[in-house]
Amino acid sequence: MKTLLLARVHLGAVAVLSVLTLSACLLIAGMPRTMQASFNDALAKSLRGSNVQQVDLAVAAVARGEGSDLQAADQFTARDGAFRKLLPPMLKGAVKAPDVGTSHMSAKTWDTPIAGSGGGKYLNIGWVSGYLSRVKWIEGRAPGGPASTKYQGLEIPLYEIGVVDEARSEMGLELGQTRIIGESHYAAVKIVGVFQAVDKKDPWWTHNLDVLNVDVVQPPGKLGEERYTTALLAPESLKVLSGRERQLRYSWVISTNVDAISRLDPAEVSEAVQGFGRGVSLQSSPELRYVMITTLPDLLREFMTQLATAQTVMYLVLGGLLVVALGVIVLAVQLAVDRMDRTLSLMRARGGALKQVVRTGAGVVALSVVPSALAGYALSYLVPGPVLPIVHIAPVLVLLVAVAYASAVIAREHRTPLNERRDDVVAAKPSAKRITLEVLVIGLALGGAYLLRSRGLTSDVVAQGQDPFLLFVPIALTLAAALITLRVYPYPLRAFARLASRGRPAVAFLGLTRAARARSFAVLPVLVLLPALAVSVFAAVMSSGISDTQKVASWQRAGAPYKITSDIELTAEAIERVRRVPGVTKVVEAQAGRVQIGFSTERAEVLAVDLDQWRDLLADAPITLPATPPGDGIPVLVSPELHGRGTMDIGWQSRMKVTEKGVAASVPGFFTNGKFMIAPYDTNKRAGTRVTVNTLLVSGDTTEAALVAAVKTPNAVAQSQAGTLAKIQDDPLTGTLRLILTLVTIALAAYALVAVIVALVITSADRASAVSFLRTLGLSPGQAQGLTVMEISPMIVLTALAGLALGLGLPAALGPGVDLSAYAGDTAVGDYDLDLLTPTLLAAGLTAVALLGAFAQTAISRRRSLGSVLRVGD
Repeated sequence: MKTLLLARVHLGAVAVLSVLTLSACLLIAGMPRTMQASFNDALAKSLRGSNVQQVDLAVAAVARGEGSDLQAADQFTARDGAFRKLLPPMLKGAVKAPDVGTSHMSAKTWDTPIAGSGGGKYLNIGWVSGYLSRVKWIEGRAPGGPASTKYQGLEIPLYEIGVVDEARSEMGLELGQTRIIGESHYAAVKIVGVFQAVDKKDPWWTHNLDVLNVDVVQPPGKLGEERYTTALLAPESLKVLSGRERQLRYSWVISTNVDAISRLDPAEVSEAVQGFGRGVSLQSSPELRYVMITTLPDLLREFMTQLATAQTVMYLVLGGLLVVALGVIVLAVQLAVDRMDRTLSLMRARGGALKQVVRTGAGVVALSVVPSALAGYALSYLVPGPVLPIVHIAPVLVLLVAVAYASAVIAREHRTPLNERRDDVVAAKPSAKRITLEVLVIGLALGGAYLLRSRGLTSDVVAQGQDPFLLFVPIALTLAAALITLRVYPYPLRAFARLASRGRPAVAFLGLTRAARARSFAVLPVLVLLPALAVSVFAAVMSSGISDTQKVASWQRAGAPYKITSDIELTAEAIERVRRVPGVTKVVEAQAGRVQIGFSTERAEVLAVDLDQWRDLLADAPITLPATPPGDGIPVLVSPELHGRGTMDIGWQSRMKVTEKGVAASVPGFFTNGKFMIAPYDTNKRAGTRVTVNTLLVSGDTTEAALVAAVKTPNAVAQSQAGTLAKIQDDPLTGTLRLILTLVTIALAAYALVAVIVALVITSADRASAVSFLRTLGLSPGQAQGLTVMEISPMIVLTALAGLALGLGLPAALGPGVDLSAYAGDTAVGDYDLDLLTPTLLAAGLTAVALLGAFAQTAISRRRSLGSVLRVGD
C-alpha cells in the first residue's frame, strides 16, 4: 500500500521513468531484429546474384570403365537419392527436389576431337536429364537410341545427336551429317536435330553452357583457335557410352534454395556443406571417386567477412545506445529517489528498518519499470526480423539496472536515520587508489588505440571471431574521456570563479562556484552526455563517409555521367542522333578494344580517347583522369603490368608502334587492373584507317533509355553514374547500416536532451532554495536566471566539447578495424570529412534546452513564496 501511495504522490517522476524504460526496451530489442532481418535479406540477395554453379551442390565422378559405367537413367536417379540422404538435417530443407529448379543429372564427354579437324574442333556428347523440356527443335527431331556402323574396317557405335543452332555456323555441323569423333577409340555421330533454348536465361543452363554455346578458346602458345560444343544424346545411348573409350564425367546437381539458406546461420551452413562433401567422398569406390563441387562455403565466408564489419559498426553504436539509455534511466531513477527522499527519511526516523525503506523505494521504481519494460518488449515483436538473444536480455538488463541502482542509492542515503549532510560546500578529494585506477584506465585506452592502429586486427574474423580490441578500444576511450572530463571539469570553473570574484557582479561568481561544487550525482549527466554525443557524432561521420565514398565509387565505375558502349561500330549518324538528344550537352567519342602485343599470344585492353575532352566533360566530378601523355609518334599510358617495356609493337586494326609515356594505375569506367593502355583518340587514323567509334562519353540531363533509343544500334548499352550509384546504394546490408546509424544518431540526440532536462529537474530543489536565499538579499529575477545559466552551462559545454572531440576521433582511432568498402562500391572509406553540421545542431539543441530549463526554473522559483522554501531558523 505504501508503494502504491508513493507512486501516486510522485506520479510525474514515475511517468518519466516509465516512458524512458519503454523507449529503451523497444529500441534495444527492436533494432537488433531489424539488423538481423537485413543480414538475411542481404545474404539472400548476394546468393541470388551469384552464379548457380557457385551455390548449387554438385557431385562429380569420372567414369573409368571396368564396371564403373552407369548405363541407364535409373542408376543416376538411385545415386541421386543416395546423395540426398547424406545431406545434413539443416540442409535438407534448403535444397530443391530432383528435377526442380536447377537439379539434374548428366553424363558428358570432354575434349572429344572431331576426326580430321586437326585438333581445332571438339564435339563432346552427353545426356542431361530433363533437357527435352528446355529445348525446342528448330530443325529435325530429338535424338533416338544408338546403333553401330563401320569405320576403317572396325565396327563403332553410332549415336544420334542434337546440336545447338550456333554450332552449324561456328563448327560446320549440318543436319543429316555423320561425323567421326575420337582419336584412338572412334565413334560416329549423326546430327538428327538442331535446337535452341526455350529460355536462355533459365539458370538451369548455367550448368550446361557447353551444350548451349560454342566455346572459342586460344590455347597458350598457339596462334590458332579451338572450338568446343556438346551435343545431346538420348538416355538410351547411356548403355553404350563408356568411360573405357571416352573421357567421361558423371554429375549430379542438387539445386539450393537461397531464401531458405539465408534464414540459417552462414557459419553452420558452411560447416554442413563441408560435412556433406566429406560424406560424399566416403561413398567412393575404386572405380568411381565422388567429389563435391561448390563454392557456397567460399561465398558464405566472403559474406560473413563483409557481415563482420557491419556487425562491428552496428554493435558499437547499439552498445553506445544501450549505455546511454541505461544512463538516462539511472538519471530518472535518481529523480524518483530524490522525490521520495523526505518520505523515506521520515520512515527511517520513525523506526523503519533499512530493508523496509529500501524495499519501499525500490518497489516504486519496480512498479514504474516492470510494466514499461514488458510493454517495450512486447512492442519489439512488431518489428520484422528474427528474435535474437539480445531481444530477451535487454529488458531484463534495464530492469536489473534500474532496481539495483535505486536499492543501492536508497541504502546508502538512509543507512542511518536523519543522515543529513551537505556535499556542496567543498569538493571531495579522490583517494590515491582511485587516481591510480583512473590513470591506468586512461593509459590502457590510449595504448589500445595505438596497438589497434599499429598491429591491425585479426585477419580471419570468420574463423576467430571479432578482435576484442575492436570492441575494447571504443569503450575504453569513452570511459577515459569521461574520467578526464570529470577530473578536469572543476579546475577551469574554479579559475573562472576567481576571476569573477574580482568583479562587482556576484552572479557569475556564485554560478561558477555552485557548478564547481555540484553534488556527487551531478556527474551522471556527464556520463550520459559524453557517450551520447561521441557515438552520435561517430555515427554521423561514418554515415557521411559511406555516402561520399559511394558517390566516388559510382563515378569510378561509370567514368562519365553517361557511357554508351557497343560491340559493333557506332555510325556517324548514330553519334549525331545522340548529340541531338534533349538535355545532352557534350559527347566525347572513344574506341575500346583488345590488342595483340608483339606477335605473341599476349593481349591487352586499349582505350583510344581524347583525355582533355574527357576531363572537360567530367567538370566537378570527384574523380581525376591521368594526364595526357606527351611525345611524338603514338604516346600511350600503360598499366603497371605493362610498365617498363618502352616502345611496343601492337596489332589492333593494323600493326603499329606505341611508346610508353606514363603509368596509369586505373582508368575510371574502364580498367582497374590487368594489362591495359590509353592511346590518343586518332591512333588508328595515324595508322591510315578510320577510327572505329564504339564508345561514347556523354554529359547532360537525359536518361539511359533515351540514349539507347537514339543510338539504334543492336546490343548498345547505356550506363549512368546516377544508376550506378543507385545500384551501390540498393543493397539491404548497406541500407540497414545507414538506417541504423541514422536512427541511433536521432535516439542518442533525444536521450542527450532528456539527460539535460532530467539533470535540471534533479537539481531544481537545491537551486530553488539557493535562489530563495539570495532573493532575501536582493537578487533580481534577471540575475536569478543568469545564476542558473552560469551553473548549468559549463557542464553542458565542456561535456559537449569532449563528446564532439571523441566522436570525431573514433573513426581515426579505429582505423583498419572498420573496413566499410563493401558498402561503398568496394572503394575504401578512409578519409572521413569533418562535417560539423550534425554536431553543431546537437550542441545548439542542448544549449537551447539548457537555457529554456534555466528560465523555466527561475520562473517557477519566482512564483514561490519564501515561506514555502525557507524553514524557521534559516
